[in-house]
Amino acid sequence: MKRQRISSGSPWEELVGYSRAIRVGNTIHVTGTIGTDSTGALLAPGDAYQQTMDAFDIIERALHEAGATLEHVVRTRIYVTSLEHADDVGRAHRSRIGHVRPCCTMVAVHALFAEAMVEIEVDAVLD
Repeated sequence: MKRQRISSGSPWEELVGYSRAIRVGNTIHVTGTIGTDSTGALLAPGDAYQQTMDAFDIIERALHEAGATLEHVVRTRIYVTSLEHADDVGRAHRSRIGHVRPCCTMVAVHALFAEAMVEIEVDAVLD
């Protein structure tokens, strides 16, 4: 089965050796995503809500390149550095994808790359 690799141009993709997203058949997997600019700098330090919105912007672009939209998302996995951010992250998640009602997991972790407060990965399935 054909594998389509999608890059966001993040410097970490080449450095670490991963793809922003991969489409195989009608399934798309988007790797853990934090809200950064093209140089890898965090866009909204200290703001969990805006970091979530920025991450979804990057995820949405990757999905679009793979032929999908946020409407095709079936699962989100959210990593936060503190459960104190859960309300802000949840509110942003709801505003971007709440109408889709995907399966969702939120987990608190010790730390994330680039001092991010939130990282999101999604799986999508085309109809």
